[in-house]
Amino acid sequence: MELAKADSLKEELMASNPEFRELAREHGRYEERLSELSALTYPSDEEQVEEVTLKKKKLALKDQMYSLMLQHEKVASTEH
Repeated sequence: MELAKADSLKEELMASNPEFRELAREHGRYEERLSELSALTYPSDEEQVEEVTLKKKKLALKDQMYSLMLQHEKVASTEH
């Protein structure tokens, strides 16, 4: 999926799809926390585990968002 089309599709889904919106919000929260953790000079063992876990969760959310984008694109293409 080309970048401009993906960005347009994200904007459309943010406006029209509550599930996509919630996934995007959660993704943003994970991103914020990851930024906080990466700024730590000497993270504890727990913080290091949290960082790895959040990266995996964030990636899973991104996959879910992409799946919704593909579904939406498929539906839109069959309607035209």
